[in-house]
Amino acid sequence: MTFVVCISMAWVLLLPRWYVVKVAQFWFHAVAWIEKYVGGLSYRILNPENMPQGACLVASKHQSSWETFKLHVLFGDPAIVLKWELQLIPFWGWFMYRAGMIAINRKGRTRALSAMIKKARQALAQGRKIVIFPQGTRIAPGEKAPYKSGVAALYGALDVPIVPVAHNAGCFTTRGGWIKKGGTITLEFLPPIPAGLKRDEMMRRLESALEEASDSLIVKEAA
Repeated sequence: MTFVVCISMAWVLLLPRWYVVKVAQFWFHAVAWIEKYVGGLSYRILNPENMPQGACLVASKHQSSWETFKLHVLFGDPAIVLKWELQLIPFWGWFMYRAGMIAINRKGRTRALSAMIKKARQALAQGRKIVIFPQGTRIAPGEKAPYKSGVAALYGALDVPIVPVAHNAGCFTTRGGWIKKGGTITLEFLPPIPAGLKRDEMMRRLESALEEASDSLIVKEAA
């Protein structure tokens, strides 16, 4: 369905970025409506007081495409760090490119990190929040994977707080975001990690907070 919408709205790609963002926002809200009233899938937010208001880095668990859509709904115009190859997907990838996502080519590690930091600084200057999935790919609920260096590089270079986001979307949706079962997804904003910590300390706190909170949400859903 998303692909069909991208094709039908392809003409918007010729307009300034803000128009592309508005179309994307409309579609993400429409998807949320369809999920709720057709698929029986809604969501709730825990600790909304931790939702970032100013410039910051948001580090979210990544279990499906669901959280990508919902972070757009919540933040309006975030700059999401993603694989460069995703921009090559016809129409859908072009929309991501025109919307100003931060695409990285992981083949050249040093140059990729430098380019990512440069684009992130530009996005922050525009008042946008930077969203990164610290494990670099979608991880099924209950599975473990190492945390990549990209989040540490951004944290060290941008000098902004980092807000961890845990959830249990993978219990309800597939990797591609299709609904497996109805219910209520829990999205939890954890206390911000302040700027200025040493790399190892930040990574330890981030991984501990995200894994503990996500595992707890998954266990509660399975109970």
